[in-house]
Formats: sequence, C-alpha cells, structure tokens
Amino acid sequence: MFWERFLCKSAVFGALATLLLGFAGQEAIAETATYVGEKVCATCHDFQANLFGHTLHAKAFRENPKNDVEKQVCEACHGAGSLHATNPTEHSNMIGFSKGWGTPVAKQTGSCLSCHEGGNRINWDGSIHQTKKLSCSDCHNPMAKFSANGLLKKGSITETCQTCHQQQRAEFKKKSHMPVPEGKMTCADCHNPHGSTNKRLLKADSVNDLCYTCHAEKRGPYLWEHAPVRENCLNCHEPHGSNNDKLLKQSRPGICVSCHNLVGGMGQTFRHPASGTVSTTAAPIQSLGRSCQNCHSQIHGSNSPDGSRFRR
Repeated sequence: MFWERFLCKSAVFGALATLLLGFAGQEAIAETATYVGEKVCATCHDFQANLFGHTLHAKAFRENPKNDVEKQVCEACHGAGSLHATNPTEHSNMIGFSKGWGTPVAKQTGSCLSCHEGGNRINWDGSIHQTKKLSCSDCHNPMAKFSANGLLKKGSITETCQTCHQQQRAEFKKKSHMPVPEGKMTCADCHNPHGSTNKRLLKADSVNDLCYTCHAEKRGPYLWEHAPVRENCLNCHEPHGSNNDKLLKQSRPGICVSCHNLVGGMGQTFRHPASGTVSTTAAPIQSLGRSCQNCHSQIHGSNSPDGSRFRR
C-alpha cells in the first residue's frame, strides 16, 4: 500500500511539474523578441534615422551586410525590437548606448565588440578605460557623423580625449608643447585608447622607444651615453607641454644643476669670473643662449672619441 501511494503521488507531482514547465516554456517563447525591421524603428526615431544615414555603419548594413544580423540595420546593434515596439518605456527590452538608458556597460561594449573585436581593440579587456567602466559610446557616436573618421563624439580625436583629460588639455596650451593643438599630431599617435600592454596606454614598449619613432636621431647607439637620457626621456622632458624651452621640466641651467651640483668641476664652472668665488647664480656664459649646452651641445650622446663631456 505504501508503494502504491508513493507512486501515485509521484505521478501527480510529475504531471504538475510538466504542466508548470510547459507554462514557463510558453511564457519564455512569448517573451522572445523578434526583428521588426528598420522602417518600424524609423516611424518613431526619424530624427536618429536621418543622422544615421550619413554614417559608415548605415552604408555597410544597408548596402553590404556581412550576415543576416547586419541586414536588420538598427537591430544589429540594439537587439530585436518587437518587445520595445510593444512597450517603449521598458528599457530592458533593448540595448541602449547611453548612461540614462541603463544597459550594463559590459553589454554595450559586447555589442560593439561582436564586430570590432581584435586589431587595436585586442587589449581592451583589462585596460584602464575598461576598468573605469567606460563604454564605447562614451567616446564614439555610431548614430551620427560628427568627425571625419572614427564616428567620434567630437570633431577630432584630441577633442574627444580632452573631454576627460583636462590636465593634458592645459599642458598643450603651454609655451612649448607637442604639435597637437596645431593638428600635426593626435593623442592616438602615442597612446592606444583601446588598451595597451604598456603603462599609460603607450603604443611602444617604453617611453624612449615611443619618442624614437619621431626623434630617431636621439636613438644612438652612442659611444658616450648620457645616463638619464638613456634611462628615460621624461627625466628631463615633459611629454605634453612645458613653459620651458624644448619641453624641459626646468629651465637651463636648472635642469642640469638638478643632477650636476656645484661641487667639484661644476663648482669651477659656476665661479664668478671676477671674484673667483662660487656664485649662487650662474656666470654670464651659463645664463645666455642654451646655457650649459653652449659647450655641451651633444647632450643626448656623442660618438666623438673626445665626447665624454658631450662637447661639440
């Protein structure tokens, strides 16, 4: 009798479970979004559709889609739109690329990386921008052509970067600066905003290697090497801008005296020509022109047999 009752109850529970699973399955099927097409999207979003028509994404999706998903145009990035069309106020039904919409950043970037993975984006995961929870749409606007290339939110790479990097924006306005404001360089010439294996998102293995891509004459090898130069260009120079000549951290001779103090040979150099006593201020020859480099002109290194003092 016990086993008969047990088997009977098991059958009832099994049937109930099957019924509940069936209802759950029907609900899941009912909640599955389907594609509605670009024309349906444009009935409400006509302004965005007009802007989008000028972008590279629009041309690629409309004229040369790579797969069935890209043929959906709007829904290729935002996801299937049938549920959104039914209930536009429910934000979870679509992928939104704005902070106000509420779509998780990882989901936003995942949508972009489904096409743009690899290449310059290969180091995106773990990069400083990714760990700071920036999304692609914080720098790019795929819905409108505001920049010549890259679908940036601003007119240029530099303007886009400087919306966050205000310190560097101020440094580029100093007397001596990299030719970024003049448009001869952009931030992306030195940094990879999508991630790098190096510090500061640098595009080279070290600061010096990066500088040598433009300043090849400073690379060497030299018979006589200036140790701080060989170690790091930033020992003497600011990378973005300075109020001193040649992007120097200090004006000459101060930058030299910061290492070469007034003891020994340098003390002789800085003796006052009239009294012969060591002066706290530079003698005239060290305060004119290029200061110490009036004599030590090959300051980055020398291949002369008599170049240990980096003279001419």
